[in-house]
Amino acid sequence: MSQLKSEFLNIMFERGFYNQCTNLEGFDEYLFECETKGVPAVGYLGSDPTGDSLHVGHIVPVMMMRWFQKCGHKPLTLVGGATARIGDPSGKDKLRPFLSEETLKQNTEGLKKSFKKFLDFENGVNKAEMVDNWDWFKDINYLAFLRDIGTCYSVNKMLTMDSVKSRLEREQPMSFLEFNYQLLQGYDFCVLNQRYHCRAQIAGADQWGNITSGTELGRRRYNVELFGFTSPILTDSSGKKMGKSEGNAVWINDEKLSSYDYFQYFRNIGDAEVGKCLAIFTDLPMDEVRRLSALKDSEINEAKKVLAFEATKMCRGKQAAEEALQTAVKTFEQGASGENLPSIEADLNIGIGVLDAFLQIGFVASKGEARRLIKQAGLKINDQVVTDENYIITKKDLTDGQVKLSQGKKKHGLIKG
Repeated sequence: MSQLKSEFLNIMFERGFYNQCTNLEGFDEYLFECETKGVPAVGYLGSDPTGDSLHVGHIVPVMMMRWFQKCGHKPLTLVGGATARIGDPSGKDKLRPFLSEETLKQNTEGLKKSFKKFLDFENGVNKAEMVDNWDWFKDINYLAFLRDIGTCYSVNKMLTMDSVKSRLEREQPMSFLEFNYQLLQGYDFCVLNQRYHCRAQIAGADQWGNITSGTELGRRRYNVELFGFTSPILTDSSGKKMGKSEGNAVWINDEKLSSYDYFQYFRNIGDAEVGKCLAIFTDLPMDEVRRLSALKDSEINEAKKVLAFEATKMCRGKQAAEEALQTAVKTFEQGASGENLPSIEADLNIGIGVLDAFLQIGFVASKGEARRLIKQAGLKINDQVVTDENYIITKKDLTDGQVKLSQGKKKHGLIKG
C-alpha cells in the first residue's frame, strides 16, 4: 500500500479502525482533495430503528464518523424508517418482528439521542444531519423501482452475499421480503449521493455486502464511484463480540443504563483489550494510548480507569464520568458504598426477601437464578456471603442507612429504607 495522504484514513489505520475499502486509493484521493480545498467530503452511517438506543457494539462506526467530522467532513446519520419495516437479515436466522408506527417513531427519537452524544449536529458547514429513508421510500412506485433498480442486480450475485449465503447454508428460511434488503440499502446510498453529494458509506464489517450493493448500483445505474469503508467487528481475547455484559446490551442512552454501569463495563475490560479500546473508544492522543497500553500487571488497572472515565465522559458527560469514578473508588478501593450505585427502595420495618431484593435491583433475571448464585456463594449482603435463600433483609442489616447488595466482584447496589 502506498503512503496515505488524507488525514482521516491515516487516523483510521493508526487507531485500528480499518477493515476493508472498496477502493482505498480512490477514497484517499477523494478525501485528500476535499481536505486540501477545505470542502467537506460527505459520508453516511445507517442504523435501522429496531431499538430505542444504540449500544456499545454500535460505537465503532459511530466513532469513525466522529473522526470523519473532526477531519472537516460532513456526517449523515441515516435512520432506516423504511428498511426497519423489512429488517436486515445480516447475522439473523429469522425474520425480525414487525414494529408498530408508534414504536418506530419512539425508536427513531432514541437513535437521534444516541448519535448526538458523539456527533455535532449544530455547528459549522460540516455539521451532522439526520435523514430517514422513509422519506423517499414511502411513495415509491413498485414497478418503477423494479424496472429502474431491480434490473441492475443479478440474483446469482445476490445469492453469494454473506447475509443470504450463510442463512441458506444454515438451512434457515429467508423471505423474499428480506432478500430485497440489499436493494433498498443500495438505493439509499445512491439517493444520498444525488441529494447530498454523499460518496462514502462507513459501517461495520457485517455490512460489507449491503455496502457493495450500493457502490455497484452507483456504477451501473448512475455512473458514479461511491466508496465503502468498514471497521472490524471487535472481539475480546476469547473471540466473543464486544458490547454486551453478561448477555445484556451496554446501552448508550442514559435511561437504558446508568452511567455507573456504563463506566464499569469499560473498567472491567480484559487486560488484552485495553489498548485497542483506548484507541477506538476515546479521543486520547495515540502517544498517550501507547503509554497506557504498555502498563503491566497491577498498573494496567490505572489504564482501565482512564479508559472507563474517557469513554463515559464522551457518552454521558464529564460530571457523570467523575461521579462514576468516585463511586467505583469508594466501592472497590475504600470499602464504602458509593452514592451513585443502582438502588431500590424498601420498607425494612417489614423487610424484603433476599431473592426479591436481587431481582428488583436487576442483578438476576429470576428467583431461580438468584437461588443458583446463592448455592455458588455468588451473592452478598454487606459484603457477607448469602447462604439462606429465605433470608429477610430488615432494619438490622442497615449500615449508614442503607444495605449493600453485591453479585460477584463487579455488581454492587443499595437498598435504601
